[in-house]
Amino acid sequence: MADEFEYEFRMVGLKIAYYRKAHNPPYTQEQLAEIVGTSTSNIGTIESKMHKPFSLKMLFRIAKALDVSPKDLLDF
Repeated sequence: MADEFEYEFRMVGLKIAYYRKAHNPPYTQEQLAEIVGTSTSNIGTIESKMHKPFSLKMLFRIAKALDVSPKDLLDF
């Protein structure tokens, strides 16, 4: 059951990486981490292909920092 939403977490991580790099100017993982109040390694883990659950609060913070709707990060 641990892998129940593995695909979905991977897709959200890929979306975050996409929007981070597409931001004008692009953010590094370090810059995004500082803005949302987490560690660079946490952003890296979220964006990687690892199954790393994270909170809705973090999703909302990331979406706000990237100037996108949370829906954009969940639309795949």
